[in-house]
Amino acid sequence: MVFWPQGRDVILRRLLVVLSVITLGLSIFCEGSGTAISQAPEYRLRLFHLHTGKRIDIVYRRGEDYVPAALGELDDYLKDHRTGDVHHYDPRVFDLLHDLEAKVGRPNSEIDIVCGYRSPWSNDFLRSHGHRVAQHSLHMQAMAIDIRIPGVSPERLRDAALSLHRGGVGYYADSAFVHVDVGRVRRW
Repeated sequence: MVFWPQGRDVILRRLLVVLSVITLGLSIFCEGSGTAISQAPEYRLRLFHLHTGKRIDIVYRRGEDYVPAALGELDDYLKDHRTGDVHHYDPRVFDLLHDLEAKVGRPNSEIDIVCGYRSPWSNDFLRSHGHRVAQHSLHMQAMAIDIRIPGVSPERLRDAALSLHRGGVGYYADSAFVHVDVGRVRRW
């Protein structure tokens, strides 16, 4: 027979209290140090490419960390649809799209992509066929994107983009889309 000087129930209760305090302390430490990965907010984009007819629904960032595989998928998705050329996108463009959705009150809505990455060949092709594209377009550096958000007027989308002060904003009323980029702040 085992002898428990203070009684078995008292020792078990004290042990349970000690384990509870340790568990609570660890959970507070994890939350405060940011190690609770499951609690990091997810940044999701839902895109529809008007030229390819393809859709993508992807989490590209968790908390402050970009998801490398997702960035690669987005690079491929936004490739030049004329040449198939792929370029690494500046992830700030994705943050801008995410923030624009929230700014117009449509978080996690689907964004229509009018133009993503544009190779130098495609840029020259468009310029030579009378399209209004800049000779040194940020599309060629994968720092720009032309978009629509269904249910949001292009004017409202333009105004939301301008209010963020995150780069260039172009408004194309005749084609009903908005250009946004992460270059210097400007408008046209």
